[in-house]
Amino acid sequence: MRFLLDSCVWGGAAGDLRAAGHDVALVADWPSDPGDEIILAEAVADQRVLVTLDKDFGELVIARGQLHGGIVRLVNIAARQQGSHCLHVAGLYGAELLQGAIVTVEPGRVRIRN
Repeated sequence: MRFLLDSCVWGGAAGDLRAAGHDVALVADWPSDPGDEIILAEAVADQRVLVTLDKDFGELVIARGQLHGGIVRLVNIAARQQGSHCLHVAGLYGAELLQGAIVTVEPGRVRIRN
């Protein structure tokens, strides 16, 4: 699976995902943070699932109708656990993500919006 990690996601999560064979890009590697709308558009253009801690992407998608290629939102997940949670979600809900689901991950709970 192809992921784009938002700048708020712990950079070490990329290593966890890459070790499992995933293709990962990081907004933190870009020269500057261009804002949520452009990040989301870049994820779509590169066919990447966006991983973020930011709830604003849900507003862009749900309220404004901006296109996306799947979003994983991590809520109250410790930095060093973000990669393993992404791997868990990719394993269980990868097909849904690739079809444009928004998966919200909280300790002990996962919500999916198709």
